[in-house]
Amino acid sequence: MIFPSADLGPCAYNRAMLTVVIQAGGQSTRMGRDKALLPFLGQPLIKRLVARLTPIAAEIIITTNRPADYAFLGLPLYVDKITERGALGGLYTAIEAASQPKVAVVACDMPFASPALLQFQSNLLDSESTDVVIPKTDLGYEPLHAVYRREACLPAIEQAIRADQWKVISWFPQVRVRVLSADELTQNDPRGLAFVNVNTPEELARAEDLARQIDSPSSI
Repeated sequence: MIFPSADLGPCAYNRAMLTVVIQAGGQSTRMGRDKALLPFLGQPLIKRLVARLTPIAAEIIITTNRPADYAFLGLPLYVDKITERGALGGLYTAIEAASQPKVAVVACDMPFASPALLQFQSNLLDSESTDVVIPKTDLGYEPLHAVYRREACLPAIEQAIRADQWKVISWFPQVRVRVLSADELTQNDPRGLAFVNVNTPEELARAEDLARQIDSPSSI
């Protein structure tokens, strides 16, 4: 698999101790079907994500409440342990399912999720001895393009759940959180596409057009 140089960035990939979890979600009202299974440049969108993120992962797993639909991937599949509780329940399932001490969690509808940025986040988790490395933009935190230390984050999330605190970042005060700076985002995601997601057929079509331009040999 060839990745655009802007996605690869300057860092060398290191799969050590990192589980990548792709959250496949479920039925999308605006799309009319699971977003992860939508055709994207001739293959299901989730296959694009698996191909992009495999170079950085010691393990890739999928969280989904429709495991039979994803058996074709040949990857470990996990059903949400806490249902009808939104993003925090899904995050708990992702981190709990991981076998590695570091966990990168990515949404299935992000066709430009950046392996280079996630590798940078994983490296920071070690070099700065922190528990969460997360981007933050003008729209807020990006918990589904973040890296978590399983040992510290899992009990903090469990405590938030017991306290009926379901905001996805409600447990952040209990751990060490490193927020990426604007410069770090620019250096590791120079096109600024890592957090782009697709929620409508129109957004999907625009993302495909953009991917054709970026993935073409002339852009590498």
